[in-house]
Amino acid sequence: MNGAGIGTAEWVMERCDDLTRHSSRADALERVYLSPEHSAANMAVRAWMLDAGLDTETDAAGNLWGRRAADGTPQRPGTPGEPALVLGSHLDTVPDAGRYDGMLGVVLAIAVAHRLRDVPLPFALEVVGFSDEEGTRFGKALLGSCAASGQWDSAWWDQADADGVTLREAFLQFGLAPDRVGDAARDPADLVGYLEAHIEQGPVLESANLPLGYVTSIAGARRFVVTFTGEARHAGGTPFSRRRDALVAAAHLVTRIEELARATDCLATVGDIRVEPGAVNVIPGLAELTLDLRGRTDDGRDALWEQISAAGHDIAQERGVKLEVVETHRAPSTACAERMQAAVAAGIREATGTTSATSAAGAAAPSNSVLGLWSPAGHDGMAMDAVTDVGMLFLRCRDGISHHPDEHVEADDVGVALDAFTEAVLALAREQEEAR
Repeated sequence: MNGAGIGTAEWVMERCDDLTRHSSRADALERVYLSPEHSAANMAVRAWMLDAGLDTETDAAGNLWGRRAADGTPQRPGTPGEPALVLGSHLDTVPDAGRYDGMLGVVLAIAVAHRLRDVPLPFALEVVGFSDEEGTRFGKALLGSCAASGQWDSAWWDQADADGVTLREAFLQFGLAPDRVGDAARDPADLVGYLEAHIEQGPVLESANLPLGYVTSIAGARRFVVTFTGEARHAGGTPFSRRRDALVAAAHLVTRIEELARATDCLATVGDIRVEPGAVNVIPGLAELTLDLRGRTDDGRDALWEQISAAGHDIAQERGVKLEVVETHRAPSTACAERMQAAVAAGIREATGTTSATSAAGAAAPSNSVLGLWSPAGHDGMAMDAVTDVGMLFLRCRDGISHHPDEHVEADDVGVALDAFTEAVLALAREQEEAR
């Protein structure tokens, strides 16, 4: 292990490398909620939090927290009476993941805490490593931050992973008490705000030749399972005039979805198609597809869905098949608080020496500006918005690639992000002091 000092970009990069060791697969990075790898990652990150001058605790949902008091002394996480600014992100991954999505934000937050360990602040400072943002194991995203924001739903307990292990059983195996999960909820009165640094997971900053940007809003998402049911018949014995081909109907809808989405500022993705019976010489009698919709605004996203739904019903009628739709997920869009946006933008200006600010939905900005952009990807801030103001810092990532081993950030950009994130905390401290 290299000996780069804590609080430096080199240290941050090395710790992200270290976290790749905690994987359930030898050939790729995969670390899911309530797994042995989750526990090992928490232990590693806990040691780094202690080195940064934070006291630590794992909450009732498996989230890892570190905290220092306003005067800089280590303090038990969640201590009431002294409101805290929370910095953090998530430690879980998707299958075959990169090493920066989520983890970079946690490690950056620890480095910021170390930099400020001797600096008195008007609030306590906490760092969190959320346990399950991706939803890889149980199919429900944001479990860790939903617990922390008091939004745990008891209906989730019976959700099972690919091996049939329920969420309740996994809690018990991990050493957590399901009936205590409510203890993880944070009191809004004890929070100043939530700040998260994250790779952009898109190409906007790279296209603009900018290392950093601040987030204006996080997309609202809806997910559906769309099923066409026709009739499975012999491929050789059934003429086209007699066919009720479910897969052809689904294919028509897939292309129509892209056409409709391209005409809006929303994103629509068909990520999976399942066909029955799935034989080379049988006309498909059933085709089931998944649909992911994301929009900067809920109204825009919902309007696109109405168009897609109408198209699906038209295609089903035309092709003589039955259409069934089940909505599996809905999350509202989240606007980052203006004061948090301002603090992050101020941090970027201080770190990069820029003076002007620009807000854009995705267009390139002048190289001397601070760019505000919306996030089509979901983040823990969507849940934390229920209990406190939320802000986000985006880092440029190469070619916008994420959820893939080729995820890449430059050390120089990480160094600028570390400076900007530190300055954002100090900007909020000044705001707090001026409000007294």
